[in-house]
Amino acid sequence: MSIVLVGGHERMHDEYKTIGSKHGCKIKVFTRLPARFEKTIGQPDAIVLFTSTVSHKMVHTAVKEAKRKNIPLIRCHTSSGNSLEETLKQISDKLIRRYKG
Repeated sequence: MSIVLVGGHERMHDEYKTIGSKHGCKIKVFTRLPARFEKTIGQPDAIVLFTSTVSHKMVHTAVKEAKRKNIPLIRCHTSSGNSLEETLKQISDKLIRRYKG
C-alpha cells in the first residue's frame, strides 16, 4: 500500500517511513512544498494530512489532487508517530472494506 504523508516534522521523516514499513506501507513524506507538488503526489492508495504542521497551499493542493484522482484523504491534527500508526490502521481497515465490496 502506498501513502503520501503531507506535513509533519522534518526531524521525524525517517520515523514516519519506519512506521509505514512496519505496517506494510510505502510512504512518501512531504514536510515542505516541493516544486510541482501536484505532479509528485502520484497515484497513492491514500493521502494523510497532518493539519497542524502543514501550509495552507500544501493542504489545498493535496485536497484538490485527492478529489481529482478519487484518492481517500485522511486529516490528522497531530503529527506524532502514534498518530500516524493509528491513521495507518484506519486506512488499512477502510481499504480492506472498500476492496471487499
